[in-house]
Formats: sequence, C-alpha cells, structure tokens
Amino acid sequence: MPEQSNDYRVVVFGAGGVGKSSLVLRFVKGTFRESYIPTIEDTYRQVISCDKSICTLQITDTTGSHQFPAMQRLSISKGHAFILVYSITSRQSLEELKPIYEQICQIKGDIESIPIMLVGNKNDENQNREVDNSEGEAMAKKWKCAFMETSAKMNHNVKELFQELLNLEKRRTVSLQIDGKKSKQQKRKEKLKGKCVVM
Repeated sequence: MPEQSNDYRVVVFGAGGVGKSSLVLRFVKGTFRESYIPTIEDTYRQVISCDKSICTLQITDTTGSHQFPAMQRLSISKGHAFILVYSITSRQSLEELKPIYEQICQIKGDIESIPIMLVGNKNDENQNREVDNSEGEAMAKKWKCAFMETSAKMNHNVKELFQELLNLEKRRTVSLQIDGKKSKQQKRKEKLKGKCVVM
C-alpha cells in the first residue's frame, strides 16, 4: 500500500495504565472510560488542516507493555510526532519513557525537528502525585521537547495537547482548525459542490 503523504502520524507511547487511550479517546471522541482495558495497538483518525489543505491526523495508541519491540520500532519509524505519556501518580511510568525516548532518537536521528510532547496525565489526582510538575518540565528540557500536564478524565488540556504538538511541527503547517474563517454553512456548500462526502 503506498504511503499517503497527507497523513500526519502521531504516536502515543507510555507505560500501561497511564491513560494513553483515555487521552486519545477524549480527544477523538470526547469520551472517558473509567475501566482500564489494556491496548495492543489502536489507530484513530481525525481530519485536520495541513499546509492549507485537509489531511488526516492518524493517532496510533501503542501498547503499554514491552512485549512488541518490533511494533514499537515500526511506529517510531513511521511517526511524524510523538506523545510520551506518564502518570503524575507514578514515578515508575516516567522512568519507563526513557528507553522509548532513546529509541526515538536512535531511529529518527535529528530529533530537534521532530515534535515531541512529554505529558504528565492524571493531574486530577493531585493527592496521589509522585512526580512534580517541575520534574516533568526538567525532563522535557533535558529531552528538548515540550511539556504539558493533562487530565483525560476532566478533559483538561487534552485538545491543547494535540494543538500544541501540531504547533511544534516546523516542516509544514498543521492545525486542528480546518480553516476556521469560513462559517459552517459556507463550508457545507463548498463541500457539496460537485463532491461526494462519505461519512
């Protein structure tokens, strides 16, 4: 299958149970699931604006275990941007991101130009916090990547996280806003002008 150049691939990494799927589902579907179901690998698609045209934001939600190193390498080599998620309630989950980050550096080479976000999720659980905000910031500085704390449960900083990640992309202009200047009706008219829309 030929690779589509209009896909923008974001890969989400992190230990099991840190809330990777919750963040992705909250962003893509606006839902939150209380129960924990381990992920092998899921891909979600969202239409975004890319260099003034429309492209697909493809979000790969990876497994939290290290059982699938080949899948992990493949995800890294195909990814355009990366979200590294840990839980603020687990220092161990931050430690587990280090080998993943090193692998991204190894596979991608020059990571200065690659959007990477370090994300401390579950900041609604402050009473169980093991990792300070300042520690997350320090790690992000060391890794030369952006940093944000989120709560998938409270929908805190979830959309901002993905927008910020796209803002880090220097090689092209990508945005969650699909040309926000037009009204919905105008867009609908243009969409319907001689085109089929498959929903």
